[in-house]
Amino acid sequence: MLSDFSSLIAATARWLTSAFPPNGGALAAALCDVQARQAVTIAAWLRYPTPTDAVLAGIAGSGGSARLDWITDADGEPEAWRTWVDEVVASWAACLLADPRLAELAATAVDDGTHTDGAPVDFRRLTAPDENDRRAAALLRHPDLLAPVADLHRAELTDLLEAGQPRAA
Repeated sequence: MLSDFSSLIAATARWLTSAFPPNGGALAAALCDVQARQAVTIAAWLRYPTPTDAVLAGIAGSGGSARLDWITDADGEPEAWRTWVDEVVASWAACLLADPRLAELAATAVDDGTHTDGAPVDFRRLTAPDENDRRAAALLRHPDLLAPVADLHRAELTDLLEAGQPRAA
């Protein structure tokens, strides 16, 4: 199932780590990237809960990063990968990165979903970050910095998680 989302997940995680860069060297960059990818993966699985949703997302496209770039005043150089950024997924991922309670609820919600197909999936870097994770992703996890992105679609994510089940996009 991940292959259906690989471009969306990679581009959206790249956007997040570009807008909220890691603090430190290569190890910090890797830790920051893992946290972004875990948050984006969960957000994508919640946003597109079925294989049909995944296929439709691939066909319709994800909308791109233009609005997110504008909101964060990010450098929106026209690059092909930016067209794969999904605004809702980025917003939901920002919510998960900034709020440990939401991250735990979201990880639990996708644990039994169709995307894992019974395979164990570990979202520990997102749900239980250690000090190195927190230090590396200080900007990526900062609630005040993430607020403009997270607030775009926070209500939908909160409603979804409180209802306890993913819904179609």
